[in-house]
Amino acid sequence: MEVELYKKAQSIVTALSGNGWSVATAESCTGGGVVAALTAVPGSSACVKGGIVAYTEEVKMHLLGVASHTLHDEGVVSEQTVIEMAKGAMKSMGSDFAVATSGVAGPSGGTLSTPVGTIWIAVASHADVHTHCIRQFNKGRGENTRNAVFVSLEMLQKVVEKEENQP
Repeated sequence: MEVELYKKAQSIVTALSGNGWSVATAESCTGGGVVAALTAVPGSSACVKGGIVAYTEEVKMHLLGVASHTLHDEGVVSEQTVIEMAKGAMKSMGSDFAVATSGVAGPSGGTLSTPVGTIWIAVASHADVHTHCIRQFNKGRGENTRNAVFVSLEMLQKVVEKEENQP
């Protein structure tokens, strides 16, 4: 998967750079894996604004603008939380796109409603926010994280391609 991950990141960096666009990340369960994959590509400084590893609720609220009622009513691992994280990353870093992740990578920390392996991802652009929930149970922490990084990059690539094809 490492070669596939690099090729996907390379394709994204090429597309973003070619259009003069930028990206930022707001990551919890992936711990900076998405931004690390992007910045592994030579020339990524032309389009990667940065990444915030927002592991605590305080960082999600203070650096990304996630509302406290969202965290308490919807949960830290929820669609609304990653939407607010992605929008907050775009705003705080002045980017054209943002990727946000929040989940329970494991092996502990899961609940009945949010078991280990539940990971929410959001990809935001100025036009829209796309979300996806991964539910990959009985996987280890490393595999959960790697899969979340890969799916995040796949989603980002699709959103960038959609923006490229807009008239």
